[in-house]
Amino acid sequence: YVPKMYATFWALVPPIVAIVLALITKEVYSSLFIGILVGALFYSNFSFEGTVVHMIQEGFISVISDSYNVGILIFLVILGAVVCLMNKAGGSAAFGRWAGRKIKSRIGTQLVTILLGVLIFIDDYFNCLTVGSVMRPVTDKQNISRAKLAYLIDATAAPVCIIAPISSWAAAVNSYVPKGSSLTGFSLFLRTIPYNLYAILTLLMVLYLILTGFDFGLMKKHEINAERGDLFTSGEDALKEEKQEEVNEKGRVADLVLPVVLLIVSAIGAMIYTGYLGGATNVVAAFSGCDSERSLIFAGLVTILFCLIWYLPRKVLNFADFMESFVEGFRLMVPAMAILTFAWALKGIGDHLEISTFVKSVVGQNASAS
Repeated sequence: YVPKMYATFWALVPPIVAIVLALITKEVYSSLFIGILVGALFYSNFSFEGTVVHMIQEGFISVISDSYNVGILIFLVILGAVVCLMNKAGGSAAFGRWAGRKIKSRIGTQLVTILLGVLIFIDDYFNCLTVGSVMRPVTDKQNISRAKLAYLIDATAAPVCIIAPISSWAAAVNSYVPKGSSLTGFSLFLRTIPYNLYAILTLLMVLYLILTGFDFGLMKKHEINAERGDLFTSGEDALKEEKQEEVNEKGRVADLVLPVVLLIVSAIGAMIYTGYLGGATNVVAAFSGCDSERSLIFAGLVTILFCLIWYLPRKVLNFADFMESFVEGFRLMVPAMAILTFAWALKGIGDHLEISTFVKSVVGQNASAS
């Protein structure tokens, strides 16, 4: 079966609709869903039954049943649990207190935020969760708005991960290279880094905004209000609710640093190891052919086991709080998991409309990197 809009410009319309609606409405879930619906309509030639069947079967069920996607979702749950464990143990609060004593300026606080974002390059979701929970007390003390903190985190999470040769993004890109290609996935990824203008320009932009103190539009409004004590811009109730959370005073900076370092090191080691299991003969080839999602899951489980051994004997956490972190971690990651599922479904719909074939036919001859 080949739909009428197969490999045509119309194949680009569903993601364009989703992006435009997200920018207009500021609501991601409904925008992605409408994009999926439009793609299913195009694929079924506007047949009601075909649209429903294709949207459910090829849009959602197929992507959720994919082993790689399931692995990423499991890793996100584990990641949420790790972040909750570090917060409950007081590691994030301890680091915030230490950083608050050392950092005395707004510029310094923002630079440390992006520096921490650069250092946690292994995965963008882990980056966002960790940097957010660690730097939130420090930026609050310097009266930096939550909107600005969110921007700083977002501007260093994905941009750093998509140009870092050792990251979950790089491993995913490596897996997309067709077998028999003259280039390995790793070498191809390295060659594309100078052309990743989004990542490079975003990092330069965030540095410029921090060093010059230049804010504009709504961000300027948020920052002006934050300097007056309103970090949320008329969100005082949310701030009061946060301040009521209990802080574990037994935590130390090591309760945050050690799990983070272990997660990064074990993830890199697992990626290289799975690559060697696949027949690689050197480190570069091993990483190029690694099993990224299983490596990330393994690293997460190792980190959780370490937290069990590190926190419980010192009575930083009790066993009930330790187990409760898994439920809270899952709850923490539900929005990210939902967005990923919708995004994968939209990609699946686009693949059936052969977006790649159309784009290749239009720009393929003019995109040589040689």
